[in-house]
Amino acid sequence: MDRISPEISPEISPETSAAATGSDAPGDDAHNPVTAIPSPIAPTTRPGEGFRGLAGPRAEKAVALALQGGGSHGAFTWGVLDALIEDGRVAFEAVTGASAGAMNAVVLVDGWLAGGPDGARAALEAFWREASLDADLNPVKQSWIDGMFHVWKGNPFVEAWLKVLNPGPYAANPLNINPLRGALERVVDFERLRNAETADVFVSATNVWTGKLAVFERERLTADHLLASACLPTVFQAVEIDGVPYWDGGYLGNPALYPLHEARTRDILLVQINPVERRETPRTAQDIQNRLNEITFNANLMRELRSIDFVHGLIEENGQSVEGLERVFLHRIDGTDLLDDYAASSRLDARWRMIERLRDKGRAAAKAWLDDGYGEVGVRCTLDLKQAYQ
Repeated sequence: MDRISPEISPEISPETSAAATGSDAPGDDAHNPVTAIPSPIAPTTRPGEGFRGLAGPRAEKAVALALQGGGSHGAFTWGVLDALIEDGRVAFEAVTGASAGAMNAVVLVDGWLAGGPDGARAALEAFWREASLDADLNPVKQSWIDGMFHVWKGNPFVEAWLKVLNPGPYAANPLNINPLRGALERVVDFERLRNAETADVFVSATNVWTGKLAVFERERLTADHLLASACLPTVFQAVEIDGVPYWDGGYLGNPALYPLHEARTRDILLVQINPVERRETPRTAQDIQNRLNEITFNANLMRELRSIDFVHGLIEENGQSVEGLERVFLHRIDGTDLLDDYAASSRLDARWRMIERLRDKGRAAAKAWLDDGYGEVGVRCTLDLKQAYQ
């Protein structure tokens, strides 16, 4: 699939990409490019000469990263990346992400450009420290805020009043102040990122006017694209890019997998932080909204996994390779069990204490995957797709 020039098309939508492949399969899958991916380049799992990506001196296998968004829960993904880089055996050919996943992706790549693997680890820590609520507070003020947070959070009377009094982001924040902008601009050199010959980066956002997914490529990224990808419309004003308003990319692609099919590697490592299953029925208004948010932010990922499984089924039925179709090896580092005790609303909890706990959980999950799943990279799909989406 030829890459669409960002100068010609600022958005790459699933519909556009499907049309480029010439897919005419019936039903919803006809509009998903996962079902028709040409393979002009032989797949590879080893970073070698000519590899355009992030590879340390011990790298043995290459993957494409797919990083889910979820507010401060993205610190779990930071921990995953930190442990993978520390281990050193995995190279990253491309990264796709939404919201916090997109920020992790950009900080990872730019940090690597600045200082190799150690630079990437340092940049990720610097970003999350900058993004934390108490980044600039002394210990006394931190303790005060922590105490106040626990007094007010979960109080049904306070939360009810806040809902009644909340006039929306345009009235409540008329100056459109977003502290994440400063954190991004202090940590990321966007000009360096755009001009480098390095791993591909794909950032998802939701076009408010069309209701369609937009995917922005590394060669044109600015802080605005990342703020758009993380723009929760109940908290922030829509982010305008070239006069078009955008909201959080998690609504339509969390993360979008289809851009990764341009990579040479067939292995995709998904870092998933939004729980798919919760074996309890929400009853309060807050719990119901939390569960709806989790379902919404997983919906399109489930659809893409279904499409990949559909392709695998076609290949298996035919008994051999099918022209225009590729088998994808999906792997997953899943925070579901580790994050079960964290409600969806805790995605807005940006205290450093919270971020550190999530980072440590991510590091533990990555180390477990390296022990159990690393050997299967380049060999087979380790994610049970049907179980994942059914």
